[in-house]
Order: sequence, then structure tokens, then C-alpha cells
Amino acid sequence: MESFTLTRHEMACLLLALDGYSGQTPLQVLQEAWNKKHRRDLRNGNPLPAFLSTALPPIFEKLIKGGRVRGFSLQEIAALGGQIEYAHLSPSSMQNWVKRDFKEYFGSPKAGKKYSLNQAALLFIIDDLKSNLDFDSIRKLFAALFRKPEDEQDDLLGPLELYEAYSSLFEEWIAIKAKTNGFITLSAGRESARTKPAADMVRLADRLIDRMSRLSGTEREVVRNSLLVAAISVLTCYLHATAKQYLNATLFLTP
Repeated sequence: MESFTLTRHEMACLLLALDGYSGQTPLQVLQEAWNKKHRRDLRNGNPLPAFLSTALPPIFEKLIKGGRVRGFSLQEIAALGGQIEYAHLSPSSMQNWVKRDFKEYFGSPKAGKKYSLNQAALLFIIDDLKSNLDFDSIRKLFAALFRKPEDEQDDLLGPLELYEAYSSLFEEWIAIKAKTNGFITLSAGRESARTKPAADMVRLADRLIDRMSRLSGTEREVVRNSLLVAAISVLTCYLHATAKQYLNATLFLTP
């Protein structure tokens, strides 16, 4: 059976739809994500056999049947995270994050006995950032973005907004690389060497920041740099996963 996975941006769109801040329903987001990966089946008029061969996780079944959702348990967040490409969330890790490592940013569940969609996004963000940053560095980054942990009103941007922004940035960057067939090409200067991929990503980040007119000059710089850190961390996740795939293929195929 084929796994039904989502990109980070598709997951962000799903959370936004669940929160009611989207023109789409959760079902429409999932349909769009599945259709994107099965365009050939759709063109050939064979969507049903392809869908029947797709393993639909229970958490997606719940979202398809239900309507607006305000929160999830840690087990449900882990189940959602398990459907994100190249992500490895576990309930035990998240339990440590909310109770110890990042407890000031979680406190108690904010959706009754469940964690809010913003809190779910924050857990996904931590999982991405830890590929490049230690926990102390992540806490410092959060302090710059979210300021007073107990007051969501003073955030430069909320966790869900941050997750959507950097996942969008990463996917736009990947699309550029696919069109130009460029990935890691260096253009050497007289005093330093700068990667063209990084230049493209900075340009995309600047374009995103231009849409956030509410931010001041210093705030724009903080958010811009945070988006770059997060997007590069996602790239690291992809590279780690690709390296593991090649290693596993080598070990499996070697007599």
C-alpha cells in the first residue's frame, strides 16, 4: 500500500483549514494533496484503483468525516506528524518538549484537554529546527519571535503562521531549483563564496516579508532570518533522509 504523505506546506494548509482560516475544507486540502501526486492516474481516468491502493491513516479518516477541529492530543499530533514527508515525531519526544524542554511555550493544553492547532504547529516547528539547532538556540529563536510565552498577542507571528510561511518558502525554493536544475552551485567572489541556492532563498524570504506590513524594521529582520533558519532546517531534513535512503539501498543490495 502507498503511504499518504503531505509536504510541510500541505500540512500547514490542513491546519489552517481546520482552524477555519482558509478558503478550503480539510477534505479539499487532502484531495488536492493526493491529486497532485496522482496526476497520471487522474489523466488516465483511474483514480479509484489508485486511491484504493493508498493507505489512509486513521487520523485522516477522522478529519475527512469531521468538521472544524480545535485541538489534538499528543498522540494525534504524532499521528499527523507521521504523515509529513521526512519527519519523525514521537509522542515520547513531544511529551518531553511540552513538559520540560519548551514548557514555557506550552503550559497546559489550550483547547480543552487537547493542544491547540498553534501548539501542534509549534511541535512541528521544533521537530524541523532540531535538525540544525540545539534546544537552547531554539528557545532563543522563540524568545525573539514569540516574546512573552504566556501572551500570544505580542507574537511577531504565530506558530501556525510561521509554519505556513517557511514551508511555503521552502517549496517555492525547491520549485526554482527543479526548473533551473541547480542545487548546490557556488559562485565565488573575491573575498567570499556565496551559494546561489542561498541567494534564491533570501530573495524569496524578502518577498514574503514585504507582505507583512505590520512589522517594524527590526521585527522584519528577525522574522526574515527565522524563516531562513527554518527553511534551511527543512532542507537538512530532506538531505538526511536522502542519505539514509542511499545507505539503506547500498546495504540491502550489497551481497
